[in-house]
Amino acid sequence: MLANIFNIQKFSIHDGPGIRTVVFFKGCPLTCLWCSNPESQQQYRQLLWDKDKCYHCRTCEMLCPQKNIHFDENLSFSYKSKLCQTCTACADNCPHGALSTVGQFKSIDSIMAEVLQDKPFYEESGGGLTLSGGEVLMQPEAAAALLKSAKENNLHTALETTGYASKTVFKQTIINADLLLFDIKHYDRQKHKKYTGVYNDIILLNLAYAITLQKEIIIRIPVIPSVNNKIADAVKFSHLLASLNIKDINLLPFHQFGQKKYEQLNRPYSFKNTKELYSENLTQYAKVFQQNGFNVTL
Repeated sequence: MLANIFNIQKFSIHDGPGIRTVVFFKGCPLTCLWCSNPESQQQYRQLLWDKDKCYHCRTCEMLCPQKNIHFDENLSFSYKSKLCQTCTACADNCPHGALSTVGQFKSIDSIMAEVLQDKPFYEESGGGLTLSGGEVLMQPEAAAALLKSAKENNLHTALETTGYASKTVFKQTIINADLLLFDIKHYDRQKHKKYTGVYNDIILLNLAYAITLQKEIIIRIPVIPSVNNKIADAVKFSHLLASLNIKDINLLPFHQFGQKKYEQLNRPYSFKNTKELYSENLTQYAKVFQQNGFNVTL
């Protein structure tokens, strides 16, 4: 069994308790306009072009067997992803490292071998394995196999998810997850569709189901300017989550860590000129949740 992975991050301390290894799955059914990992959205392997490293030698253009790579009159790189066979000849032979690929199929055994290298750190800190994305639920069999293997090796397991999948897929995937880091992007159905591309009905149904299983759940709310960052938004989030008997919330201030990736993917970025938020900007926002009995972490 293979999983399409775009990153494995070691020594993470923000994705569950203790020191953790986070495995990032490629592919996501949501298209959040502020996404900091736009390279995670498509399931197929993609090319990243760093214009600052490119000398326009056109080696990639000459090597592409599909003749799919082009430079326009402004010397901007382009290719059609649907025609790309991901042979990686262009990236492998770029003399200045301007091209790279994102996305790699790895076996469950090879991923677990890498995860288990740091088992002493997990044992010492109470950490373990976290699966993230993209959206893990788009590769449910691989995700379930990784979580099962982690439990067989006595590791704590966490799953970061948007919850957007059928109930059957959701149920089968989370069986061996000790902790769910559950993203809620918006409380309003129509606005959720506007900003993420999907309605939140399925998400809330799966969240309610997970609660019936008495899973440990931490809700993660990305706080995004002009989307859900008003005090009135915090009030409505509080009402929704209180009705579901949720207690623990992480607030994730908007940042610009992913901006360069949009340039490398040659994609427009809706939040290019939006100022970042910091913890101090969310003091009053967090108070709304605290006053309603939630445990809030920024």
